[in-house]
Amino acid sequence: MATPQVASLIILAIVLAGFSIANPNFLSPLNISNMMAFLPELGIMALAMTLLLTAGEFDLSVGAVFALGPVLVMLLAQTAGVDIGLALLVGLVVCIAIGAINGIIVTKIGISSFLVTLSMLLIVRGVALYITQGFPLKSWDQPGFFVTLLAGSFDLGPFRLYISLFWFIGLTLVCAYTLNWSKVGNWISAIGSNRSAAVARGVPADAVKIWLFITASVLSGLAGMISAFRISAASPVAGTGYELEVIAMVVVGGTALTGGRGTVLGTVVGAFMLRAIRNGIVLIGVPGLAFNIFVGAIILVMLILHAMIQRRSIRR
Repeated sequence: MATPQVASLIILAIVLAGFSIANPNFLSPLNISNMMAFLPELGIMALAMTLLLTAGEFDLSVGAVFALGPVLVMLLAQTAGVDIGLALLVGLVVCIAIGAINGIIVTKIGISSFLVTLSMLLIVRGVALYITQGFPLKSWDQPGFFVTLLAGSFDLGPFRLYISLFWFIGLTLVCAYTLNWSKVGNWISAIGSNRSAAVARGVPADAVKIWLFITASVLSGLAGMISAFRISAASPVAGTGYELEVIAMVVVGGTALTGGRGTVLGTVVGAFMLRAIRNGIVLIGVPGLAFNIFVGAIILVMLILHAMIQRRSIRR
């Protein structure tokens, strides 16, 4: 196991132990259930971001797509009377289009993914606000196949869990296999390490990056739809700031910001860590606004660790 992953696990253990000592209710079934309700949504977004960062790119529009996807679905289903299944399909197609546009502009025109996705963030968020006039929509609150499939819940002993946890687990396995044991995973790492060398060896770098941008948008839209069904509301401002929190989860987990090295397991650990911190600081009476201080400090530690590992490998 790579050193960044070990460091992430150690930090997670310290975080869990610290909050448990500070407040014994931190590991209570009720609090664990509360943490697990929201974890899969950001976790799903973080999985796609892991693949994208490993390829040397990132997407700042994922938080806005998280909002637009469910807003479109609820507008079509409630206002236009479109079947909920078809509305979900349309929402995902729009997410595919957003990701494809990002990928094509980045790869074919050669503009930085930071600038492209920052612009797309503003466009997508603006569309979500415009079509709703800035007001949240009451989501689909009637039981049905798609509601249960995306956001159904069940009791497991003293814990209240959501079906979205299985989506997160399944997608984690798919992404881990893709990155670690498939040809595509080798391509992704090669592109992030040295794009020119990868292309010289026949790697379809542009196509891979376009598909990764599409994956990031689709999984962000899916996460938004899961969230909307879970809380029975679709808001045009949902997901604000999620892009940075998702990137933080990935970096804290051990994926290099510079590309070439990614870890899905580390991202899962990072997702657990950040959710635990956000939840724990509230339980121990620290203002929620202090969350960014903790996250920033952990990211700084991980970046220093990455730099030390890179220098050590160069010396060898």
